[in-house]
Amino acid sequence: MTRSFDYIIVGAGSAGCVLANRLSADPTVEVLLLEAGPRDWNPFIHMPAGLAKLVNFKSLNWNYSTEPEPGLNNRRLYWPRGRVLGGSSSINAMCYSRGHRTDYDDWTHAGADGWSWEQVLPYFIRSEDQGRGPSSLHGVGGPLSVQDLSHVNPLSDVFIQAAEQAGFARNRDFNGPAQRGFGLYQVTQRDGRRCSAAAAYLKPVRKRRNLTVITGALTLGLELQSGGRVSGVRFRKHGIRRTARARREVLLSAGAINSPQLLMLSGIGPADVLQKADIPVIHELPEVGRNLQDHLDICTLTRCSQPVTYDQINELMVGLRYFMHRQGEGTSNIAEAGGFLVSGRSRDDRPDIQMHFVPALLDDHGRNRLPGDGYTLHACPLRPESRGRIELHSNDPRQPPSIIANYLSEPADLEMMLECVRLSRDILSQPAFRPFRAHEIFPGSEVADRDSLIEFVRAKAETIYHPVGTCRMGSDPHSVVDPQLRVRGIEGLRVIDASVMPTLVGGNTNAPTIMIAEKAADLILGHTAGEDRQ
Repeated sequence: MTRSFDYIIVGAGSAGCVLANRLSADPTVEVLLLEAGPRDWNPFIHMPAGLAKLVNFKSLNWNYSTEPEPGLNNRRLYWPRGRVLGGSSSINAMCYSRGHRTDYDDWTHAGADGWSWEQVLPYFIRSEDQGRGPSSLHGVGGPLSVQDLSHVNPLSDVFIQAAEQAGFARNRDFNGPAQRGFGLYQVTQRDGRRCSAAAAYLKPVRKRRNLTVITGALTLGLELQSGGRVSGVRFRKHGIRRTARARREVLLSAGAINSPQLLMLSGIGPADVLQKADIPVIHELPEVGRNLQDHLDICTLTRCSQPVTYDQINELMVGLRYFMHRQGEGTSNIAEAGGFLVSGRSRDDRPDIQMHFVPALLDDHGRNRLPGDGYTLHACPLRPESRGRIELHSNDPRQPPSIIANYLSEPADLEMMLECVRLSRDILSQPAFRPFRAHEIFPGSEVADRDSLIEFVRAKAETIYHPVGTCRMGSDPHSVVDPQLRVRGIEGLRVIDASVMPTLVGGNTNAPTIMIAEKAADLILGHTAGEDRQ
């Protein structure tokens, strides 16, 4: 069967759910939303602390791995990405962070006209339902609930005290007038439940008659007419190949890995990559899949001398308290506290390192369970200079793409990782931790000289889940999409997700991705920020 829709959205992640909501608000417009994964039925998705269990549900995750990384002892790094309604917003740690305002001004300097901080702020505000109330920087009444944590482990407060003792300021709002400082993260939760993009944007409008949502639908490629216009998409559902036609536009919101993969599978991308995969070159766009950026993270783990961490909690009692009363440890996002700091290597006054504190032992994304009690401090440089790429292993859409992150290919990135370890150790050595500190597990007290610290970074650094940039937005002819997010040289096609970011923002990427989709909806509909839609 072939059906026609005005808009076809590929990917029901953070961006796709926003677009489905905003575009289907017009009852005269028919919208199709395709998602390769299942519905978000799993209760561990909605219970915030359930994120620790989600690593074991491979049905909700693309379970990607990079190619061997030369800068990291040729390890293949695990890259989890959400494959479910809500995408990665259904499996992430829910930290609400917009990045630094100057990050967006940098986008405009790179040719992304219309994406300065003053121009994107209205879309952050529109999306938000801020539990603390409205302000010049925050909104209320938007779909995305942003709240303070209802449960905080005592070690998270100890961490903030230790950061103060190390000379860093407290900050109650990382998205306020200043980003710098340490404090508790606000989270995308509503009354103790995860507020994913699916819960925020899709669930309230699922019954709209003009919105069709198909899960378990693997998109195979784009349908292109001879004149260079996209006319629809091919997808597989229950093993049956189907086609959907687009009367107006196809919107790729499959993320920084899958959006460039789908372009290349459709013959749009670098000629050499397409030819190697035996795919006819329909339209050569050399930068598709290029410009890959990610935050590389290093963890410092410490044994705790008191049983106050989340390592040994009674999971049955936590679950009962959560599902009966929506209270207790089950409402925690685990990465409760953190901070943004300016290192001695910073080129300006923007924070260049972000930290996440976890009152539990977390090794290898939680897949390696360590015995006993402990706490973990994540630290990542916010503006890496290394650039990677996404390529194809084959022309089979069922095969994962080739992820070449090129971590630490630029020497400055290694120096920043060493700075992350130094600052992490400094904070964890402060007097506030004295009653809880037993000994350092990783790197370990014997790891002190530069060479051994470098080897520690190469052996243990991992992604903190922020890939962006592979369909770069810009005004130059080499960019993949223009500032209206239209794919260059192809009509009826836009890319709307984290892949369009010219450069990484200084923080978590979920809120900026939602902002991108909010602004994109206005671009598609011809609205302007703040325009009355009633």
